[in-house]
Amino acid sequence: MSGIYIRKIVFSIFGMLLLIFGGISFYKSRHLKEPVVLSPGVTEVKKLSEYFSGIKGTTNDCNVYFFEGKEPGGTIFVLGGTHPEEPGGRLATWILTENAIMEKGRLIVVNSANRSATTVTRLGGGYPPDFTIPTTWGGQKFRMGDRWSNPLDQWPDPEVYIHFPSRQELAYVDIRNLNRTWPGRPNGTLTEKTCFAFMELIRKEKVDIVIDLHEAELQYPVISTIVAHEKGQELATLVSMILTDMEGFNIGTEFSPKNLHGLSHREIGDNSDAISLLFEAPEPFLDATRGRTTREQLLTGKDEFVMKAGEHGLLFEKIDEHGWPIDVRVGRHISSIIQTMECWTEDHPDKALVIKNVPRYAEVIKNGIGYYLHIPLKAGSKRVFYE
Repeated sequence: MSGIYIRKIVFSIFGMLLLIFGGISFYKSRHLKEPVVLSPGVTEVKKLSEYFSGIKGTTNDCNVYFFEGKEPGGTIFVLGGTHPEEPGGRLATWILTENAIMEKGRLIVVNSANRSATTVTRLGGGYPPDFTIPTTWGGQKFRMGDRWSNPLDQWPDPEVYIHFPSRQELAYVDIRNLNRTWPGRPNGTLTEKTCFAFMELIRKEKVDIVIDLHEAELQYPVISTIVAHEKGQELATLVSMILTDMEGFNIGTEFSPKNLHGLSHREIGDNSDAISLLFEAPEPFLDATRGRTTREQLLTGKDEFVMKAGEHGLLFEKIDEHGWPIDVRVGRHISSIIQTMECWTEDHPDKALVIKNVPRYAEVIKNGIGYYLHIPLKAGSKRVFYE
């Protein structure tokens, strides 16, 4: 056998090994189980398909966690994981799901609004497939995720995405973006069906407030802010003023543009009785000028290249050598949620929302996110769910 054939065989074997090990890595990432140890305050867990059977059995048939207070009141719905590459939102909902107890009113929480997008990372982005949050009992691993639904679950993309029902033309890839497909439709794509299912939940459960949790790159102008539908402008402004004055971090307000369709803060408010709000926290990991997208960078929020961009006036949020650690970003979200409940209750005592056993901004920073995550092995099997 000549040398050329031997080389071909060697390269073929090497290629097959890369394919096998790469495939195993992708499979493990897609099927990683993320445990949720239910808080004593969780009174019921449903599947999203109970509100719309069209997503039953799909990747996006996510868990919906209900917290029923001892006293009646209003209903607030918190969405994490609309964009899983913005992990602060998912981790904030994890803290709620594992710790919250409602005293008045109802809390509904979703950790993985677009579960399909948690099973893939951005193509060409060099993202790590997962990251680990240190805990008192070791550590808990989470999938990294992407901004868009996994192409394995929804494909192909159209040449142009025509939003339903506005007929507005949007970027073709945004047909897989959960925050561009509201209010959804029952005969649409998986992402559109997911939004339709959430709209059915909001309407059937008579939700008063919907909060969609996000993070943004520092080069994006809508950052460190609450984006509010006109029905929620007064509430958002009051929450912003109190947080900025009392909690030690700045958060502004933006009003939802009436002519920009598909976003949760616009379509939920237009298509239901609920007030719709969207919270944005800073995440340097997403910036175009960033360095290597490592697990460390994701968790510490430190990046010398983003800092350099700030020195040249290219950012809409400040950054220094301390970065934007994940504890800070999650703490902002948690305090913003709690403060929204408190301001709502002040103006609507007949529909009060009173929560306890949830840390605020300063506590999350002091103790770390992992302090509020509980070990699955010590919980009964009926109190552990998986995302």
